Amino acid sequence: MNNKQINQSLIDGMLIKGVLPHLDSLQEVAFIFKASFGLEKLPIEPGVIFIRGPRQYGKSTWLEQQIALTIKEFGGGSALYVNGDEISDHNELTEEIRMLLQLFATNASVKRLFIDEITAITDWQKSIKRLLDAGELKDILLVTTGSKAQDLRRGVERLPGRKGKLTRTNYIFTPISYREFKNKCGDVFKDDCLWAYILSGGSPVAINALAQTGRIPEYITSIVSDWILGEFAATGRSRTHLLVVLQSLYKMAGTPIGQAKLARESGLANNTVAQGYIELLADLMVLIPAFPFDISKNLSMFRKPCKYQFVNLLTALTWHPKKPRTIHELKGWSNELGALFEWTVSQEIWRQLCIHQSDELPEYLDFWQSADHEIDFIFPDKNLYLEVKVGENHATNFIWFLKTIKHAPLTVIGKNRFDTEGIKGITLEDFLLNETFLFS
Repeated sequence: MNNKQINQSLIDGMLIKGVLPHLDSLQEVAFIFKASFGLEKLPIEPGVIFIRGPRQYGKSTWLEQQIALTIKEFGGGSALYVNGDEISDHNELTEEIRMLLQLFATNASVKRLFIDEITAITDWQKSIKRLLDAGELKDILLVTTGSKAQDLRRGVERLPGRKGKLTRTNYIFTPISYREFKNKCGDVFKDDCLWAYILSGGSPVAINALAQTGRIPEYITSIVSDWILGEFAATGRSRTHLLVVLQSLYKMAGTPIGQAKLARESGLANNTVAQGYIELLADLMVLIPAFPFDISKNLSMFRKPCKYQFVNLLTALTWHPKKPRTIHELKGWSNELGALFEWTVSQEIWRQLCIHQSDELPEYLDFWQSADHEIDFIFPDKNLYLEVKVGENHATNFIWFLKTIKHAPLTVIGKNRFDTEGIKGITLEDFLLNETFLFS
């Protein structure tokens, strides 16, 4: 159905098949997951809510669920819809919204306008700014989703003071939590739960496909890769250069690297070009830089080589040279497991920061490094130090930490558990199950 047909059904309060296709498709899947990204329920008050997140994690499905709930609670004509993929530019968007504003039910106590994939519309922020400045959206809760973090973030920055009085207006749509995954799928994947979660990246569509067929099908990896390639092509960047940048990141995973070296390894013209590729991958919520932290000066060293941690496991494994598509293939990894487990921790850290910390996209992480030792993730303001290991560990392996950093305990995320005053060992599954680890 097109926008006009969908909205006629919403006005009539008739949610027939085809009106909300993503909801229709939920009837065909084995597992339906609760999205948890910090917005438990839409507010009654008017305002503007921006929701951004990577492809294949359920934003459109969540949006359609909210449309259905709005119609059910407040009646026909209380929710209307715009598909950003069907709108060419900001002028057409303005006309579409102005037309829809006249179609809300006159007696609706709540009026909500949902725009899916608003970042597909050229200069969308000009339309929203124009309508907000004119007061045309003063009685409307506008809910938008998008997959390009840079476009949403910079568009939002151009709307200061125009987003209403809501407590929070910006949200990142994160992967489903490991706890939610295990609660729903534990009986299916059994002892391979952790591997299944890593392979699927917490993507509902990937999880359901893996549960049904035992592998991540190519149509899912194609959607993910086409999304990334499309975003790079739209900025005039080369597919070939993107691939060599990614291969360099995989090759040097877990190792600090400067942008000049990344440029040399990738065959790019200079470090400015390399920086452009990295920044776009970060804006697309694929990776996040981790900078060395100077504890004595209490500051991040932004000019020194940094690590690039993937925070989107599905994308990371889609592009990985080994292309794992089954649990068996992933469990066969050996040398790459250290980086894979670091990425898993990175994704969970990123997920928790997005939900609990603020309405801003996390910009970077910190790690600590000396000539002899390294700590993968540190949060000095939380007095939290995390080291990720693949095999079995013991507290005595980290005596050096007690001598070097004396004011905080160390948590080792590895294969086994142990508990001492200065060093605590937990499993990777323990870490993932604690959804507020960074904020407890």
